[in-house]
Amino acid sequence: MEIKAKAGFRDYLAMMRPDYWIKHIFIIPGIVFGLLLGASDAHIVPIEIALGFILAALLSSANYVINEWLDAHFDAHHPSKSQRPAVIKQVSPAIVIALYFVLAGSGILLATFLSTGVTIVALVFLLSGLTYNIAPIRTKDKAYLDVAMEAINNPIRLTLGWLLVDHSTLPPASLVFVYWAAGGFLMSVKRLAEYRSISSSSGINALHLYRASFRHYSENALLIQSFLYAQLSSFFLAVFLIKYRIEYLLSLPLFALLFAVYFWIGLQPHSSAQAPERLMSEKTLVAIVIALILLLALLTWFNIPALAVFSKPFILHTTLIN
Repeated sequence: MEIKAKAGFRDYLAMMRPDYWIKHIFIIPGIVFGLLLGASDAHIVPIEIALGFILAALLSSANYVINEWLDAHFDAHHPSKSQRPAVIKQVSPAIVIALYFVLAGSGILLATFLSTGVTIVALVFLLSGLTYNIAPIRTKDKAYLDVAMEAINNPIRLTLGWLLVDHSTLPPASLVFVYWAAGGFLMSVKRLAEYRSISSSSGINALHLYRASFRHYSENALLIQSFLYAQLSSFFLAVFLIKYRIEYLLSLPLFALLFAVYFWIGLQPHSSAQAPERLMSEKTLVAIVIALILLLALLTWFNIPALAVFSKPFILHTTLIN
């Protein structure tokens, strides 16, 4: 039996996955939309924004620590995750649990200094991590439910950003569903990339040992699931744009291109979609995101009354063409 070296400070720090904090960039649109669409007194308080990002980092790291500890046996069957500290080192359960409570407690404490709404969102963030990772619920092992539940982290970040600038309202339901469905698309493509990569390199048995949910997935099922979430996201996005800022409709082609390019990335061998924190290296994807941000900023300040025709019913009568 192999004797593992004891995990040290750097190993526990790695389990917190600070490189994954880039995902909290999804908080920023929540801040922007909160300022544009929230209450009239919505405003930025720099210290509150900073605390919001810090507490998000702390809470996500708490979830990551538990995730890596409980998944060590399964991650051993993954080509890259098999090198994680919890897999190759002897990790102390007592230290992991203590680290979880320190991170989670610190995040909740910071949330209480901001608002009741932020505190509730922070608690939901922690609860989603626990139900995703801990048996008997452990939704990550249940096909389809795993994606639906992991995607909830996106609207959680959106709502957190909104509440950092507006304590009295919540983001529109259509925008929340856009975030959730977009998250479902990202996670579905990630599962598809993992399925293709691991099954081709290590075999289907290794894939099943890595994640129980893959026993009920097929490549076609993941393709269809990705398509479904893309469709749902596009639908709710159109609803949101028409209701709250019809000028944003002009950005739909770029949104569609963004989805298409991400899907293309997911189909590549050793795809970056398997580790979303590596997506910053995808120059085409980054360029589209920057172009989309610039276009949305431009459309925020320019009104185009002619676009109102898209929000009104119009029937073309044959008398006009006969």
